[in-house]
Amino acid sequence: MKKLFDKHIQEELKLPYQSKIVLAISGGADSVVMLDLFAKSNYQCCIAHCNFQLRGIESDGDEILVKKLAEKYNYPFFKKNFDTKEFAEEKGISIEMAARDLRYNWFEKIRQDNGFQYIATAHHQDDVIETFFINLLRGTGIRGLSGIKPKKGTIIRPMLFTNRSSIIEYIKNEQLDYRDDSSNSDVKIIRNKLRHQILPMLSEINPAANENIIKTVKNLQDTEHLVQKEIEKARFILGIKAENNCKISIEELKNLKPVKAYLFEILRPYGFNSDQIKDIENTMESVSGKVLYSKTHQILKNRNELIVSLLELPKSFRTSIYNPDEIINLPEGKKLVIQPMKRTDGFQISKEQNIAAIDFDKLKFPLIIREWEQGDYFYPLGMTKKKKLSDFFVDQKYSIIDKQKILLLISDNQIVWIIGQRIDNRFKITETTNNILNIKQLNF
Repeated sequence: MKKLFDKHIQEELKLPYQSKIVLAISGGADSVVMLDLFAKSNYQCCIAHCNFQLRGIESDGDEILVKKLAEKYNYPFFKKNFDTKEFAEEKGISIEMAARDLRYNWFEKIRQDNGFQYIATAHHQDDVIETFFINLLRGTGIRGLSGIKPKKGTIIRPMLFTNRSSIIEYIKNEQLDYRDDSSNSDVKIIRNKLRHQILPMLSEINPAANENIIKTVKNLQDTEHLVQKEIEKARFILGIKAENNCKISIEELKNLKPVKAYLFEILRPYGFNSDQIKDIENTMESVSGKVLYSKTHQILKNRNELIVSLLELPKSFRTSIYNPDEIINLPEGKKLVIQPMKRTDGFQISKEQNIAAIDFDKLKFPLIIREWEQGDYFYPLGMTKKKKLSDFFVDQKYSIIDKQKILLLISDNQIVWIIGQRIDNRFKITETTNNILNIKQLNF
């Protein structure tokens, strides 16, 4: 295996000798073998280990082993604990995606802070095959089917020359210690279901199934390379030069066939996904003024052009309210007028969205006004179940621009009012309310 490893490093990754590499070591068989192979090669390395605190004592056991391995190989050791569940909730993403974001951001920080050139992960051929099928099931294009790349920026995959069974054989022959992740046996997870049930069935049908799938992935990678060359030609024909802003002639775009495929590849760098491409294609035939948004850019139909431009995101806004009788300045020249009042017999709750009447005695000062964040939730007026703000925005059909302008009134980490939109049921006026905080948003 050492000879195959060296060949892959030199011919596929083309790593210069004496390269400094951050090794991402989990303690599993794959990363332990990668560590051992690097230790037998002429590269300067350090070890980085993430404890995602998802498997209790098992995660701590992984950390202990990796620390021992660092001592054994005499490599600098970096480790970090993450509250992965909290991060996933805060960002509104899956645990798997949260763990990925956390580890890669941290690996990159280690690389930059310590003058290393690369980050090595232990992905192997079985990972490539599983990823191929996961993307196939989700619906994808040639890029999604062309698998895990050997090298992408500063990330390298030195183990893509081998597979899981060869890794386990090496472990036994070299008598290396490693840790089994118990969650890898949970077939409710799609990757594990593929690994333990689907792929073995394919191997029964054709014993060379895995080998043939790897060949297919490599063929797709070559095809993707050709596609990207063609897209570069199309970008030149269309006069697309700037990274963040460009103008595309609709007439020249229509000459490219198939238009939808070209549109997707040309607009993908600007954050537009395959689901949006049909809308953009329809926009080409619409009247001027139609605008569509990605997370980072907007496309404007202007006569015979599609104008792509970077979204100008609003500056971060946050302020505190200590006095229940104030006028607060908000972005875009808006103001918030706050007045406490006693409830009277003739009091009526305004139906205007820009006015909120809150039960004063349920509030804790200081109040906070801030932008919304992923993971925020509230109890919509009239409802007893909480709702994520992201879901509320979808229901209300808010555009990206609309969401960027949303501000929240917060009391003791609880949403009181989506300013100008909806109050939280927990702070509404009831029959027992005696004191009211009346808040009005003024638009200028």
